[in-house]
Amino acid sequence: MTQQETFTCLYRQYAPGIRKLCRGYTGSATQAEDLLQESFLAVWNNMHLYRGDASWGTWIYRIAVNTCLLYLRKEKTRPEKIADDVLLNLAEEEHNQDSEVQLLYTCISRLPETDRLIISMVLEELPYEDIASIAGITENNLRVKIHRIKKQLTDMFNSYARV
Repeated sequence: MTQQETFTCLYRQYAPGIRKLCRGYTGSATQAEDLLQESFLAVWNNMHLYRGDASWGTWIYRIAVNTCLLYLRKEKTRPEKIADDVLLNLAEEEHNQDSEVQLLYTCISRLPETDRLIISMVLEELPYEDIASIAGITENNLRVKIHRIKKQLTDMFNSYARV
């Protein structure tokens, strides 16, 4: 299989999950698409470095997480712009998406970076072993974190839903 064929297969398999991961980080479908493209550009440019120590999925998710984290670090210098972008995108997308799903993505986007990473992969139904490997924690620690994140999201979701 050529590099291009391998890449095409990987893109088809992992792009939907990476898109959701990016959406969880940004709260914006538009920005998520940009980060998805940046992530897969990095995959393409670094395919020759893939050693097979982890699965393709784990490797690709790690690249996507790093891409999202880099984006967030750059944007921290412009926090007002992030808030404006998120609000504008929420207003645009509200007509196109179920409001509860949109609210969930908004809540996820307000979680700390590591928690966003973890819950996005849980929503993608990745095996806990893979999520723990990507996040760099043990499976037991992951289970505790997931429990706490779900509680935090539930509280956040309920507080927004009442408004």
